[in-house]
Amino acid sequence: MQTKELLEMVQEVLDDHKGQNITVLDVIGKTSITDYMVVVTSTSERHAKALSEYVLEKVKENGFLPLGVEGQKGSDWVLLDLGDVILHVMTAQAREFYQLEKLWSVDRANESEELLG
Repeated sequence: MQTKELLEMVQEVLDDHKGQNITVLDVIGKTSITDYMVVVTSTSERHAKALSEYVLEKVKENGFLPLGVEGQKGSDWVLLDLGDVILHVMTAQAREFYQLEKLWSVDRANESEELLG
């Protein structure tokens, strides 16, 4: 399965199951662990678990096995490692606290220049 197809599938499942504020972060060149991170807000811990299970079910139906899953039992943050796509399902409180979009939006080259400059 191509990365773009996987990314589109994840977004579609999240949208179909009421995931909120779906954001795709292109981290190509910023990390070697993945190409894209998808961050989505769930309405509750139960919703976070359900969203991650829906995505797992869909990718498995399409012959893709996830590399790992973290935080499914009673957690405000569930992580699905799908290789080229990593999914972060977070409650609003967790998303606000960790601010992943802000973390990954930093331009490393500009940051280095500012530190040296």
